[in-house]
Amino acid sequence: KGQALWQLLAKHADGLEQNLKDIAPKEGAVPLAPQSIIPYFPVVESFAILSTMTDKDAEKTKEKEGADSKGGDLTFVSFAEKHSLLVNSLIKHDPSCLEENFKILLKHPLLIEFENKCCYFRARISKGNDDHHHGSLRICVRRDCVFEDSFHQLRHRTADEMHGRLNVQFQGEDGVDAGGLTREWYQVMSRAIFKEELALFTSGGNGITFQPNPNSMIQNEGVDHLQYFKFVGRFVAKALVDGQILDAYFTRSLYKHLLGEPLSYEDIEAVDPDYFKNLKWMLENDIEGVLDLTFTAETDFFDKKDTVELKPGGSTIAVTNSNKAEYVNLIAKHRMTNAIELQIKAFLEGFWEIVGKDLLEIFNDNELELLISGLPEIDIFDLKANTEYVGYFSNSPIIKWFWEILVDLSKEDKARLLQFCTGTSKVPLEGFKALQGVSGPQKFQIHKAYGEPTLLPTAHTCFNQLDLVESYTSKEQMKERLLKALHLGSEGFGFV
Repeated sequence: KGQALWQLLAKHADGLEQNLKDIAPKEGAVPLAPQSIIPYFPVVESFAILSTMTDKDAEKTKEKEGADSKGGDLTFVSFAEKHSLLVNSLIKHDPSCLEENFKILLKHPLLIEFENKCCYFRARISKGNDDHHHGSLRICVRRDCVFEDSFHQLRHRTADEMHGRLNVQFQGEDGVDAGGLTREWYQVMSRAIFKEELALFTSGGNGITFQPNPNSMIQNEGVDHLQYFKFVGRFVAKALVDGQILDAYFTRSLYKHLLGEPLSYEDIEAVDPDYFKNLKWMLENDIEGVLDLTFTAETDFFDKKDTVELKPGGSTIAVTNSNKAEYVNLIAKHRMTNAIELQIKAFLEGFWEIVGKDLLEIFNDNELELLISGLPEIDIFDLKANTEYVGYFSNSPIIKWFWEILVDLSKEDKARLLQFCTGTSKVPLEGFKALQGVSGPQKFQIHKAYGEPTLLPTAHTCFNQLDLVESYTSKEQMKERLLKALHLGSEGFGFV
């Protein structure tokens, strides 16, 4: 039966996907499945059910016989890989199928289009709210003390109460909250949490993204700074529950902490670009007789220096060519995690009280930023007008192809490109002429790179730089390589 369904679907899937491409508003966008395709929905669902049953039988056989069996080629996952557009258009038609017959795809989130992930997330949140009755959540705050007032009025609310409908009043101002004041509160709050006088967060190398301040305990409002971090975590999660977009952008490492993903040393680039360059140089060069380092890190609390060991006995272990990868992993982890471990723990505790960790598993760190902060409006023509070229000219074929490709990208992929090249999806208020780099204003750059056409484009976020090899033979090949680079994820401290 599975073989018959596979052959039937294989026979028609290519044609159905071509129909979807013809009606898609943008190349790469996923349209809603039209009526002509809906009759195939039960066939695809039936195949998904049979495939799941086959996989379970194969797992049992594998356990009994120890065989390296994956159930042959009759898997719904492999079908979804080949016909992602068709499967995602059907999910768009009925998002509930992700909780039922297409549930297997939740274990393979790369196959699910971002908009479909968002719909699934909102459905799960809505279902949780429907299962419980939540009352109104009323607060009255002073505009110039919005963070402190909100903290004191919401800090003792239970997680269940925090799911209630927010009703905001700004003290001394007229107006009844029919939704507009709540939206304004979220925007004012998303700026207030980064106020310098609170000292809760410090900006990364680009001046746009933020991470917890290792010296946050200096704030002296009579409140434990970790309680503030827990509240900020609850605030960000509450925004997700309410479907509100925040003008708040965090460093890549904090998004990974929220997802429980391992960090890589490259993530430190957003925190300290110069330090990242030093670590990268260590990995790529011979350090014997050049650097005199041990497995220790120096801490600085208001000019008070201290030394901590990165591993037991680290102060007596010299860093050499053979163990430098381990050192880079440990020192990067210390800078991004250990030094702010308590702050991160408090933030995560508050966040996960409101939005369970399991609800975020289908997103990667880039998508989580877009979920929290929204899809930006990216003016490709403004970006093009504020781009510098190194090794290329504005009329070079590679450059012409690049801009033609960008115009046709979906809104999601344009946001991914901005994340890939600058480290964040945030567009400067003044446009791309105000783009910041490690040393101040830095326009978007495209550099000529050398190598085989199979190479993927690479980026250096501290310089807003994209490297494109000159050997791509067609616009189609270049687009395929670019999209693959944008959609690829990186995992873990992978040097040990």
